[in-house]
Amino acid sequence: MSAPARHWVLRSKSERIALRLPVRALVALALLSLVLLVTCCVSLATGTYGVALNEVIDTLRGFSISRAIDNVVWEFRFPRTLAAALVGAMMALSGAALQNTTRNGLADPSLVGVSQGAALAVVSLTVVFPDVSGALRPWAAFAGAILVALAIQGLSHTRQGGSAIRFILMGIGLSTFISSITSALMTYGDIDRAMAALSWLAGSINAASWSDVWTLGTWCTVLLPALLAISRSSSATRMGEATAISLGVRTKLIRNLQLAIAVALAAIATSVVGPLGFVGLIAPHAARRIAPAGIGLNLLITAMVGAALVSLADLVGRAAFAPIQIPAGLLTALIGVPLFIVLMVRSRSTASH
Repeated sequence: MSAPARHWVLRSKSERIALRLPVRALVALALLSLVLLVTCCVSLATGTYGVALNEVIDTLRGFSISRAIDNVVWEFRFPRTLAAALVGAMMALSGAALQNTTRNGLADPSLVGVSQGAALAVVSLTVVFPDVSGALRPWAAFAGAILVALAIQGLSHTRQGGSAIRFILMGIGLSTFISSITSALMTYGDIDRAMAALSWLAGSINAASWSDVWTLGTWCTVLLPALLAISRSSSATRMGEATAISLGVRTKLIRNLQLAIAVALAAIATSVVGPLGFVGLIAPHAARRIAPAGIGLNLLITAMVGAALVSLADLVGRAAFAPIQIPAGLLTALIGVPLFIVLMVRSRSTASH
């Protein structure tokens, strides 16, 4: 009896183009999609207003059971559920892109200050300039995030090159400094605006609306294909600068593009729901453990892990201590902090050898 095939090969009619897909990775992607779908369905049925799962399904199919159920499902729970999945996917992809760019497995948007830079920009608009249009929030978040990313890159780079630990330490230091400025703005700002910003800073998804879903979906549709388009070139940079250049890869351009995409993904997600800690750290490592694959397929698995993680965190935060709601950012941090400690210990032991 022959062993089951480990790869599926898709060929064009002329057989000039062939695509090799690992079966394990495809199965993992299908299972993660199923987990996400089930989580979303349960999330739509969970809340202070009781709605049965079959009523949710009928409502989504277009059958109106009651005006109240239609309003709860379509106007409150559905946009929140979609926003959680999109934010999780975007933060996960941002973490994967940052780790590829810096060649540092500890890189994460919330850990190295990228999310904090975006948060400072949005809090400034909310507290200091409340009359500014909300449509400017994603752009302000991107500006704050890219400035922080460039500052960390510059401060952590020396004549001998960049150090992984130096990058993380610079990021943590700058992140703490930015967080203190954000706290000062909230302390001396209007109390009502400060309270609104405080809920947002905890990484809460409960205020997500259809306009937020539209913003997230639009940017994700643009940035994900862009990241996949440069994935093959970025994978070559993992083999070292000299090897990548010999393969014809413009390493500096690819790294700058990847950094810009990573920052944009984190900034847009942060501008909508606030900083979600450690999603960008957890998802890429989990994806590599679940199913090793090429960088393109790995990015898709990473996105699904991030979407499922944040969706589950939001669901647990709503259901565990109802009617009190725990922000999803708190739950992702509870998972991410132990993982970060483990990775730090491993990187330290590897460096000592």
